[in-house]
Amino acid sequence: MLKKIAAITAVAALALTSHATQAAEEWPTRPVRILTPFPAGAGPDAWLRVVAEKLQKKWGKPVVIENKPGGNGFIAIDAWKQRNGSDKGAGDAHELIQLDNVHLVAYPSLFKKLPYDPAKDFDVLQPLFRGYFFVTVPTASTYKSVADIVADAKSRPGALNYGSWSVGNPVHLGSALFESMSGTQMQHIIYKEVPMLYAAVANGELDWALGTLGSTNALAKAGKLRYLAVGAPTRQSFAPDVPTVGEAGGPAGFEITGWTFVAAPKGVAKPVADKIRADIAAALAEPDMKDRYATFGYTPYAPTPEQFAGFIASESAKFAEVVKRAKVSLD
Repeated sequence: MLKKIAAITAVAALALTSHATQAAEEWPTRPVRILTPFPAGAGPDAWLRVVAEKLQKKWGKPVVIENKPGGNGFIAIDAWKQRNGSDKGAGDAHELIQLDNVHLVAYPSLFKKLPYDPAKDFDVLQPLFRGYFFVTVPTASTYKSVADIVADAKSRPGALNYGSWSVGNPVHLGSALFESMSGTQMQHIIYKEVPMLYAAVANGELDWALGTLGSTNALAKAGKLRYLAVGAPTRQSFAPDVPTVGEAGGPAGFEITGWTFVAAPKGVAKPVADKIRADIAAALAEPDMKDRYATFGYTPYAPTPEQFAGFIASESAKFAEVVKRAKVSLD
């Protein structure tokens, strides 16, 4: 009897595996929608559209990008969760979402109560890029290196300022990390929009600010701001003359990066999740993407699921410490 039960169980398991594999081969069966918390035209949105165009060709179904900016990304997350509720069918991979790194690694430390559960709501599939942040100053600034900023900040505690577009975003937390690592104290100035932030750097309202190439390159090319360094482990190929923060006399090992990822709802069949993950990775690896990475100021990032999980854990621990030292809370 036990042998018969074991045989029946094995056949059932094989049937389920075969069914799941077939479902993955047939997926998608209708248009795929990807929600994003980024406004249309922002760097992460534009990059997602590049990837979506390639996925659409591969999948043979429309891939629709829907922007729902605002509210720390919670508006997009709430809309996405409603579309993937229990009454909609568990784990519908036709409804995906693009999220920012802060949603996984910073907000759990910044908010006592989140409107989502990173562990229970998302099946994190694949990162889309990594973008390192540059230290920017007004063109007319007397600072010639990061060492100059550190020296001035130490001589005048609380006098220097830096900016970001909100509390808890990568630029704010990265700047707070810079303060911690350099042993300085400065003022954080918040601007309503990203363009306003870097315009404030250009006109001298801010002493310095962290910014991606995509957000600052137009002003740099116009001669309105300068790059002192990049918060990366090595110099970037698209900006080889810009030293790392450590090379420029700042804290050694200072690294701040932004990255986005695509997630599916929990419960998506593993073969389907694996297919989406592999197809995104293949799209990002296509030959024409090399120049596009440089244009956006992004770097490729294609870890295995295990490597990505380890990276997320490491980043979470780092930002938990930053939030604790900065005594920042959003509720």
